[in-house]
Amino acid sequence: MCVAADLVPYLPAHPSIPRGERTASGSGAGQPIGAVSAAPLGNASVLPISWMYVRMMGAQGLKAATETAILSANYIAARLSDHYDIHFSGNVEDVKGGGVAHECILDLRPLKDSSGISAEDVAKRLIDYGFHAPTLSFPVAGTLMVEPTESEPLVELDRFCDAMVAIRDEIRKVEQGAWPREDNPLRAAPHTAQTLMKAEWPHPYTREEAAYPLKSLRRQKYWSPVGRVDNVYGDRNLFCSCVPLSAYED
Repeated sequence: MCVAADLVPYLPAHPSIPRGERTASGSGAGQPIGAVSAAPLGNASVLPISWMYVRMMGAQGLKAATETAILSANYIAARLSDHYDIHFSGNVEDVKGGGVAHECILDLRPLKDSSGISAEDVAKRLIDYGFHAPTLSFPVAGTLMVEPTESEPLVELDRFCDAMVAIRDEIRKVEQGAWPREDNPLRAAPHTAQTLMKAEWPHPYTREEAAYPLKSLRRQKYWSPVGRVDNVYGDRNLFCSCVPLSAYED
């Protein structure tokens, strides 16, 4: 990575490679910033991974993997283009979804305006459907970036698309007023088994709608161990869950 000149004093140093006069602001002249990794220029062991991938795949394998990744992303764009806006599409004529590269970016910002449902709400609801959410709000805020790569089979792509179509139908119920903006399966997701088993159920949607929005989930269901967490609070209030040092005295 490269940095602007005013950030140079903040670059890390390393005992084995002098970094000149780089100093931390306020640390005094001649006091370089310490190392941030064992290797002087980063984690060197990462490099053999990509090198071996290229060597083992070979030219033919790399081409096939690339073609599959692009095809998979365009398949998702084609299936979901009737339900979501596809961001950064090529607007290719006669290609459903407009044509994308290896990433399919679903733009959820219009749905936030119409329903109050955010990209984060969709990400949390995907847990109820058995998915870890795709990349959230990167490279564009309020979007989901789906990168199926070459490793996902067609059955898994269809399972994901079915979930996203069902989630769009849930958002539509909020848009139409069937569910309130502040209390619906997306805003309360993910739903834990413990929550669903409580005698009191305060939501305007049913337990079945919360846990089994698709019939296929009755055969294979992932149960989240925790409910909704406050991501922003967690990012700003870090704490260590380790046992105290006193526990190791004996």
